[in-house]
Amino acid sequence: MTLSINAPLDVNLPTKKMSNEEFFDFCMANKKLRIERDKHGNIIIMPPLTGNSAYREDEVFVEIKNWHRKIDSGMTYGSSAGFILPNGATRSPDASWTSQERWDKLTEQEKDEFMPVVPDFVIEVRSKSDSLKKLQDKMEEWMENGVRLAWLIDPKTKTTYIYRENGTSDIIEGFDKKLSGEDVAEGFELDLNLLLKKP
Repeated sequence: MTLSINAPLDVNLPTKKMSNEEFFDFCMANKKLRIERDKHGNIIIMPPLTGNSAYREDEVFVEIKNWHRKIDSGMTYGSSAGFILPNGATRSPDASWTSQERWDKLTEQEKDEFMPVVPDFVIEVRSKSDSLKKLQDKMEEWMENGVRLAWLIDPKTKTTYIYRENGTSDIIEGFDKKLSGEDVAEGFELDLNLLLKKP
């Protein structure tokens, strides 16, 4: 097991691969950190967001939350939610929606822990410290584990990468466009121009 970290931290680091319960306890003991775990059990600690990155991430979440309130089905989450994927990874997308069908399969206890469910729809917004290649690999991981639609939005190049469960993908250039939730998040639209505004 390895630890991916961008700066020295005062953290009691695990010395072995953790079970789901142990990883949950580790995260609860370090609540101020943004922590993920890859399929090999390696711990990934991410730095806090810059002002612009936090603003963009919040805008995306607000838009999907407003859409969710209209359809009143399933559950939406921001970047704090942890999902345990079938490959063993525990990941947190910047914004996500889980259909009612998938949500209803969880027990009440599972809903109070990192959830062993794969969202139907995920959005990742590249921050200043993110490697594009690592984010693209993460998007592939989402799709391999059962996500139906995923967007990777890169404000640096004003490029959006769209991934679909049928294996097709698109690259959208420019932030003068609106993205559609297609047949997964029906009726949801994201005006990319919202991400150009400064906080």
